[in-house]
Order: sequence, then C-alpha cells, then structure tokens
Amino acid sequence: MPPGMDDTFERLRIETLNARGEGMTADGRVVAGALPGEVLRSPGRVGLDLETTSPQRAAPICKYYGVCGGCATQHFSPDLYASWKRGLVVAALEKVGVAAQVGALVDAHGEGRRRATFHARFLPNKRDEVGFMRARSHEIVEIDACPLFSPGLSGAIAAARALTGDLRGLEKPLDIQVTATLGGLDVDIRGTGALEGAELRKLAHTAQVHDLARVANHGRSVIERRPPEIAFGDARVIAPAGGFLQATVAAEEAMAALALAALKGSKKIADLFCGAGAFAFRLAPRHDVLALDSDAAAISAMTRARATAPEAQRVTAETRDLFHRPLRPEELEAFDAVLFDPPRAGALAQAKELARSKVPVAVAVSCNAESFSRDARALVDGGYNLESVTPLDQFRFSPHVEIVALFRRKRESKRRRGVLS
Repeated sequence: MPPGMDDTFERLRIETLNARGEGMTADGRVVAGALPGEVLRSPGRVGLDLETTSPQRAAPICKYYGVCGGCATQHFSPDLYASWKRGLVVAALEKVGVAAQVGALVDAHGEGRRRATFHARFLPNKRDEVGFMRARSHEIVEIDACPLFSPGLSGAIAAARALTGDLRGLEKPLDIQVTATLGGLDVDIRGTGALEGAELRKLAHTAQVHDLARVANHGRSVIERRPPEIAFGDARVIAPAGGFLQATVAAEEAMAALALAALKGSKKIADLFCGAGAFAFRLAPRHDVLALDSDAAAISAMTRARATAPEAQRVTAETRDLFHRPLRPEELEAFDAVLFDPPRAGALAQAKELARSKVPVAVAVSCNAESFSRDARALVDGGYNLESVTPLDQFRFSPHVEIVALFRRKRESKRRRGVLS
C-alpha cells in the first residue's frame, strides 16, 4: 500500500441482486452497479472501488451508461442477465404460493425499440435540453444516439430537438413520444396543454422539414402527412397518437405466436384489454374474436382497420371498462377461451370473474411479474392449472419483463392427458 493511504476501509461483499438489478450485501445494503461475488471497499470513494471483480461483469455497450437512467444492467454478462430476469418471475410466483414451470427467458429485443419518449426542458439563457432522465435524478442527459433504437427511429432525436425549439416560448417541461410506423415517425407532444395558432403552425412546418408522418398534441392531430400505420397481422391500424403499443416488433410477434399456439382449437375468443388489436387481428384468420378495451380511441382505430384485411371482419371491437365492469361468468359462457393483456396494474377484478366461469382456456399476457402473480393466484384458486409460463425480454438491460402464461381448467387438463374419456 502506498505511504499515507488509509487502510481502515470497510470491505463489502455482494451476495445477490435485487429486483432492480442492484447488488446487495448479506445485511441488505444496496450497491448500484455491483455484482454477486464482488468485494468492494466501502462506498465513500469515487465510483465502485472493486477489490474483487466478478467474471460475470461485462463491458457496457453505450457511452451514456451509468449516467442515463434508461438502462440498469449493461454490466451483466448474458448468462447472469437471463438468469436474473427469469428469476424475477420465479420469485413473484413463489411469493404468492403458485407452483409453475417457468421457461427460459426469450430474447424479444429484435431490431430494437420502435418507440422512445424524450424529455425536454427549457433553460434560461442556455440551449434546450432534450434527452432521457439521468439515473436516480430528474435531470436530463442529452443524447445523440441510443444503441437500443430500431432503425425506424433514425431521425427521432433530431426531430424531438426541432419540435422542442418550436415551443421554446412556453417554458414548460415536455414529453415527446416518437414511434416508428410504416408511414414514418409518429410524434405526440405532451406537457404543453392544448396548443393553438403560431405554435401549431411551427409544428406543422417542422413535420414537413423532418418528413414526419404525424405530429399530435396530447393525442390530438396537428398534422398528418401520411397514415402512421402499424401492422397487426394482415390488418393495418392507425393507432391513436400516444396510445399503447409494444415497444418492439419482435416482442409483439413472439407473444402473439405463443398465444396463437395456446389458443389453437378454440373457436370464439374474448380478447380483453385489447388495445388497438395486436392480438385480435392476428387471431382473426382462425378465430372469431370479441375485443374489449376502455380506450375508446383504440377501439375506434380497430373498427376502421377491419376494412384493411378480409379476416379482420371476424373481429368485433367494443368499448368497455374491464376494471369496473369485468365480463361476468354468464357473459363468459359464450367463449371457448379468453386472452387478457392488462396494464401494469393487472386484471384482478376480471381474473376473479374468470375464476368463477367455466371457460376452459385462458392466456395471460403481462408486463409486471407482481400483478401477474396476483392474478394467477386468483385463477389457480378458481380451479385452473398454470400449465406454462414464458418470460420475454422486450426492454433489454432493464428490470421490466413480459410474460405469456397458459391456464387450463383442471378437468380440461386431465382430459388432454387422457385421464378422462
């Protein structure tokens, strides 16, 4: 040790990872960026002072990593990452006492994310800040590229900066959501309130300059130069500006493929929390589908899209708030199977009604392991077997995990195994 260096530092050994991907000691202390098996000199020094480095440590792929708050786990090796993310689903199910075989993590990143939300702030006497939130802060990190973007988002950052400049006089923080569509970039600007007059004209001009398909303000179209279409199977949907959409095409296709396989043989399906039809239109070539969602704009988009493909006519879309008015058992009798894909809060009210029904097959799609496990508990208590659970990695380098699970009524499960005639 060099002369004068303090040798009284405390050593910390990292034993495990928490649900956010942070290292944890045996006594529960959290060290962001540390991995199991690593020994650190106690924080208080600059950065991680590693005495022992894990062989599972990887080099980050992005120059903004550790500053930008968008990624949490670029320092994980692929094996550690897959094991940890699958483990989030395993732990959530164990917590509620539901036994299940959880499959290996499916890589669903594909070409990358087709949607990003940029944050913009106006600083007095300084250039506008446009980028992502800084890690563990409300400050903004300005970025010039993101390795997780799909090629379709090329030009998104430049467009976000230009649109921010159009609104500088408002001095309000902005959220600018940009989506890659078949028609080009689709932008929805929020945080401004309703715009009018000069601001709208500026935005329309910038849409021309940056060749944007559509620019909207809080979901209201400012200019639509080309239809910002999304392909759901053979159907083409112009989704509402800022409406729900899976972050990657690969994840949407992988989840739909799992659902289609699980629902094979069913004739009439209820697609609950259907959004703009990502599952319904893919199911339509082989099934009759009733699609329900509380988002009236999404249902309207689905209704218009029924004319874009012959099989899409087999989809009937209706507005219904399933949180407050879940389908009751007598309504569910009309269906051979149910697919439900709720927001992060889950679908407990609907799961309880489904548990009281006689529907033989249910497919759950979820973006939250905790709420999924709670809903799964309700279905298992109502007489369903949880036959398979597949975790999918759509949001690479983050703690977010997607889930597709197959539930089958116990009598139906026995029949399929030949126990009942």
